This record gives sequence, C-alpha cells and structure tokens, in this order.
Amino acid sequence: MKFEQLCLVSLTLFIHVASTTTPPFSCDSSDPTTKNYPFCQSTLPVTQRARDLVSRLTLDEKISQLVNSAPAIPRLGIPAYEWWSEALHGVSNVGPGIKFDGTIKAATSFPQVILAAASFDAYQWYRIGQAIGREARAIYNAGEAKGLTFWAPNINIFRDPRWGRGQETPGEDPLVAGKYAASYIRGIQGDTFEGGKLGQHLQASACCKHFTAYDLDNWKGMNRFVFDARVTVQDLADTYQPPFEKCVREGGGSCMMCAYNRVNGVPSCADPNLLSKTVRGEWDFKGYIASDCDAVAIIYDAQGYAKSPQDAVADVLRAGMDVNCGSYLQKYTKSAILQKKLPESQVDRALHNLFAIRMRLGLFNGNPLHNPFGNIRADQICSPEHQILALEAARNGIVLLKNHAKLLPLPKSAMSLAVIGPNAKSPQTLVGNYAGPPCESTTPLQALQSYVKDTVYHRGCDTVSCSSIAIDEAVDIAKRAHFVVLIMGLDQTQEREALDRVDLLLPGRQQELITSVAKSAKKPVVLVLLSGGPIDVSFAKDDHRIGAILWAGYPGQGGGIALAEIIFGDHNPGGRLPGTWYPQDYTKVPMTDMRMRPDSFSDYPGRTYRFYEGDKVFEFGYGLSYSKYSYKFTHVSRKNLYLNHSSSLHTTRSWDSVGYKLVSEVGTQVCDENKFKVGVGVKNDGEMSGKHPVLLFARQGKVGDGRVKKQLIGFQSVVLSGGERGEIEFEVSPCEDLSRANEYGVMVMDEGRHFLVVGDDKLPVTIII
Repeated sequence: MKFEQLCLVSLTLFIHVASTTTPPFSCDSSDPTTKNYPFCQSTLPVTQRARDLVSRLTLDEKISQLVNSAPAIPRLGIPAYEWWSEALHGVSNVGPGIKFDGTIKAATSFPQVILAAASFDAYQWYRIGQAIGREARAIYNAGEAKGLTFWAPNINIFRDPRWGRGQETPGEDPLVAGKYAASYIRGIQGDTFEGGKLGQHLQASACCKHFTAYDLDNWKGMNRFVFDARVTVQDLADTYQPPFEKCVREGGGSCMMCAYNRVNGVPSCADPNLLSKTVRGEWDFKGYIASDCDAVAIIYDAQGYAKSPQDAVADVLRAGMDVNCGSYLQKYTKSAILQKKLPESQVDRALHNLFAIRMRLGLFNGNPLHNPFGNIRADQICSPEHQILALEAARNGIVLLKNHAKLLPLPKSAMSLAVIGPNAKSPQTLVGNYAGPPCESTTPLQALQSYVKDTVYHRGCDTVSCSSIAIDEAVDIAKRAHFVVLIMGLDQTQEREALDRVDLLLPGRQQELITSVAKSAKKPVVLVLLSGGPIDVSFAKDDHRIGAILWAGYPGQGGGIALAEIIFGDHNPGGRLPGTWYPQDYTKVPMTDMRMRPDSFSDYPGRTYRFYEGDKVFEFGYGLSYSKYSYKFTHVSRKNLYLNHSSSLHTTRSWDSVGYKLVSEVGTQVCDENKFKVGVGVKNDGEMSGKHPVLLFARQGKVGDGRVKKQLIGFQSVVLSGGERGEIEFEVSPCEDLSRANEYGVMVMDEGRHFLVVGDDKLPVTIII
C-alpha cells in the first residue's frame, strides 16, 4: 500500500478541531489601562516599544522576566510566557512550552536532522522548517502552547563520531551545517527561501545552538558541564564558527544559545568576546541569547569559574546573555545589583532583547489571532502535505552503502521474507530524540509486510544492546525465507544527550547475529542500520553474503514506509553520507582533543573529511543508487582571478603557490567582481530515474601547512530519468570558497593553482595577486 493511502487513513485519527481557548496576549484594545501605552502601538519601531515597556517595570518585575518561565505582570496586562520549547525535527513535547495534553495530540515527525542532511537539499530543509513553523503557530493559535520560541536547530559540527548528540546535527561539514541553519530558520520563522523578506514579523522564533565548540556530552568521566574545549583560533575560524555566522547573517536567526562548556578557559555564556564582540558586534545579531539549561548555575557550582552566584550572574549579563534557562538569575540578580557587581542597565539591555522578540511574534499587538500568522489553524497539524513531506525527506535521506551484484531492489514477486532485528518493530527508534508524538507510525516490519504477505519476524536480540541473542531461531526462519532483511543498529539507549559512545562497533552480539544469519540464508541478505552516528561495519562491507547495506538514520514517522519503498524499488535511493564513517581504531583518539588538523608529531590523524588522514569505512558524501551518475565540467566563466583592480597588469603564470592575500584586504567590490559561474553536466547512466545530489569541492594545488585536503563549496540536486542528461550551474565566490583560515584565524587567499572537483572530474582555476 502506498504511503499516500496510509496517510489518508491515519489522518482521520488526527483531525483537530481548533480550541476555543484564546492564546494569551497583551495590549487588548478593549483594556483602557494599557491600550494607550507606547509599547502597545504596533506602528512604532519594536526597539522603541520594548524600551517603553521595560521603563515601566519595577526592579523585581524586571528580574522575574530573566528566566525561561517568565511570570505574568498583571498591572501592565502582560501574560506569562514560556521561552523553552523544542522543535528539532518536528514540534516536540520536550520542555515545558508544549505538552500535547489538550485537543492536539501529535505533530508531524520529520527525520532526525542527520538523515535530513543526507539529502543535501537546502530547499527540502526549508520546507521542513516551514511545516514545523506552521504547526507550531497552529498549536499556539489553538491556545495549547505557552510560547513561540523554539530552541532549534542544533548546528554544532559533528566533530567526533562518538558524540551522542551528533544525530541532532547536519553532520561534519561547516557549509552543510550553515546552509541547513539558514534554510531551516527561514522556514520556521516564516521567511522566504531566499531570505530577507520577513521583516519584523516572526511566525515562530528559531534558536541556533550550542554556541560554541560544543560536541562532547559524557565520555569516560568527562562531562559537558565542566569540559574546557581548547580550540585554536584557526579551527574556530574555519570549522566551529561558520555555521553560527550563517545562522545570523543568512538565516536571520532570532536566538542564539550559549553552551555549557568553556572555550579556552572561559564559560561560553560568560564570554563577552563570543557573545557581544563576535555575535552582536561582528555578525550584527539582533535577537536574544539564551543559556542552555542551568548553564549559568554551573559557572559557579561545577566549574568554579565564578567566586559566587552573584559573580556568575554578573558575568553572563555583562557578557551579553539575556535569558537563563533555569532559576539562577531569578535568585541572584537582585543581590548582584545590590552588591554593585552588576548595573541595572545590563538587566534593561537583556529585557529589551527579550520583549522585542515577543513583539516580533505579534504577542503585544492585541489578539494574536488577528496578526499576520493568526489564520494558521489546527488543520495544518499533521496535514497530508506535511506527512507526505516527512516521507519524502526520509526517502531522500536514506543512504545505500552497498549493493553487491545488484541485490536491491528485491523483486515484488518475492514469495517469502524474513525480517530480523530489534529495530524492525520499534516505532520509538524511528523518531530519535527531541521528538514529540508523531501523527502516525508505520514500523519497517509493517511496511515490509505490505509488500510480502508471507513475512516472518524475529527480534534476534533481546534489545539493541543485544546482550542476549536467539541465533538458532533467527537462523531457522532465515533458512526458510526467500529473502532476509536484518534491521539492526543503535537507538537512544546507545547514543543520546548526556551519553556518548566509547566505541564504533555494533552493540553487544549484533555482529554475531548478522553473520550467522547471513551464513545460513539462501541468498545474500539486506542489512539496514538505524543510527545517528557512524558504525564500523567493515565486516559487512567485506562479506559477500551481506549483499546490501542501507543506512536510515532515525527516519521519523515516514521512515518505515520509505525503507520498504527503497528495498522493493518504488524509490531510487539518493542520499549521501553527511559525515565520515571511521574504523573502530579511531577510538584511540581522545574525544577531548578539539583539534581538527592532523599532527604527525603526536600521531594525531585529524578530524572529518577535510583533514582526517586515516582509513575510512565510508567517506563523507558517499552514497550509491540503483543508477550510476557521471559528471563533467561543461563551462566556466573565468579561469584566472585577479585580486587587484588593475587586472591588466597581470599575466597568467604557472605555479603552485607563491603568496597570499588577506580576504579583508581584497575588499567587497573585488570579491564580487571575481565571482564566476561553472557548469556541470550530469548523466544518469542507469535505467531507473532518480534524484541525485551533486557535490562540488575545491582543493588547492599546494597542500600541507594546515590547509584542508578538500572543501565542499556547493551542492545541488538533479532529477533525471534513466539515460537522461542534465546540467546544473554553480556560482563560485573565490573570497569565500577558495580562501582558508591561517594560523591566526584570519581568512587568506593563496596565490596559484586551485581545483574545482566534482566526482572524478577536476577544473583548474588560478588566483593571481
């Protein structure tokens, strides 16, 4: 049965009738005590309105608003507000803002971010954000949410494969993470895909987290609350910071969350160089800065950075933080002011930012049902369009890692099927973490049963941890079946927030079960892996009895159907890995080592495809299809780039690299003048139509000295029928795409030969200074 049919059936269970409850709001036109206040005049600038409101508050009222659960201020008609809601890959009941305990019981559950990223489709990311934003506003409009500020996306670099929260991120590449951030944010906040047309109005507010260099939760006794991330300025400049800068500059993000950890000795939430100088100063951020939950308390309690609770409060507010998830600011801000450790003006500054966001959300314009987003009703939640999008995202993200002798797709005429594995029948595993109740749920087992009537299931392992296995029973059903599909991998008991892995192997005795079943099956078996982080499955990659391997991340509510469609050929897989899959040997590298670049003196191999020099199980960007695709550069608008205004003074020379120039010295005009177009021809050399992401990389002629091995600079998807040719065009900005961070964290452009690379084809480009 097709998903669209299942969707219509399941949707009848989730037809919501809009609640008659009016959402809380300020500035009721019928209230004579407040309607004439300047902060209620929607025609005035938001900054002026926010300042007027804050000027009317007492000190105690001001302090009450500095925490996530902000109480009401009845004398001014200001209702209570909850800043903490979550929407990582669908509106969630994590956090106090939304609980799904009223008339609305579910929301669309999209694939976990790591799998959505595998589509390399920025417009799809935008559409997901757009759907989540509409559902979030619909829940609020129905009176069943306490706020419209959502603490997502997580755009930290997936630096180490053991990180339990890597599943929440768009992967290891800074460009992908930055484009994901901008696309998702524009969608959820109600902007256009191109951005910049939203203005002051927010459909919902998105929050980029966790700023910055946060990618360790709990590993071998070291936890995120006390970890001091020692990061070079070079790595900050070209790896850790770029996604957050794109969040602000390109996405228009209205919130930034500072992280638990310290960065080079200073707690992130107490670092004015990060929060005020960089985020607000250099990036011109106009939103609010939230702490991670209890991140202020640990500055004194766990880290011992501050000498007293009052010092901790003073540190974060002076640094530029605005709201505390937790109660620390509520408890200690007044005493910090009375002890003259903190001027009241810093509290005012924070409140200006906070109330400005609530005003941009339309919550101080009278009844919010009458604002630009007031017509979004509850029928948007779990709508057929959103559920189909969740399925599309799962289809487009699932990665085919192996397909020996074209085992897949399986024939729909298969007489019998054995489905084995603890993840085959677990709807909870599909959604990953930070998920709310999904609109509907079809497990992989149920979806496979819709293709083959004679389907026999066995768990194989007691749980994903697989401490106990029933090999004999699993082998017995595998021997009798025409085909075998093993659905294995990880779940939230193996990787999650506050839990990092210590190795990269399948848990417990999973490998033993897989190899035993594969050895006894009539034909090579299909192995499906559900996981957020990479797994060393070299044994399966090299075993001809394991004919196919699929990685499905945590694919959300549509993931079971998407998997079955791919296995039986109703969809051609096109996903590509958003991160490197390392061998188990990589675990000798301490997770606490934040360096990206390799160091031969200490036998340090580096991290991610941009720097890592060791063996790989699968590389970044890897992904097979039921078709094969070939690429060729077709045209380039310029091959010689002159970084001076007087380009006529230069002639083309042949060199590897003889000098460099600071990007800041080149200037915006010359950078813009040197942008160029490059065309890439793509051919589907197979018989089956498919959607295929094309990845464009750049690398320098000269290597070493901390330079990246190669760097993704663009990606686009193309849909081609079997045998069809197509062409796509990329715009290359040399100052951004062909520059590098030097050891001082300054972006420079090396003179000499550079190469653009797509597949096996490369195109030389020369920079002339």
